[in-house]
Amino acid sequence: MDINNKNYPLSKESSEIIGIAMEVHRCLGRGFSEIVYKDAMEYEIDKRNIYYKREKEYLIKYKEIILAHKFYADFVVFDSIILEIKAQKGIAEEQYAQVINYLVASKCQVGLILNFGESSLIFRRIVF
Repeated sequence: MDINNKNYPLSKESSEIIGIAMEVHRCLGRGFSEIVYKDAMEYEIDKRNIYYKREKEYLIKYKEIILAHKFYADFVVFDSIILEIKAQKGIAEEQYAQVINYLVASKCQVGLILNFGESSLIFRRIVF
């Protein structure tokens, strides 16, 4: 996947986040739980003075009501990119569907799934 493809919305910002994730993976490798990678990502994002929210809460509208349960995006970066952190073998189809639903609910344009559970970082960009 070409992380510098200029045809994607927010390609510059997405590439910056993917670069940060590569740095985190280079330093930590694989084998930690998701929370460790989230903490490292937060450190690196904060160090670069990038605007973000961690565990941002979103309400889910269903027909004319707001459901009792909410979803929490791991990170929302630049107010427009949903960032989901994984630490497992591969990325499951359900995780793509989850990020698409997050994009719909949040009105964000881009979702990034970053998987630290392999020997090298695996990432997927989802544009909605």
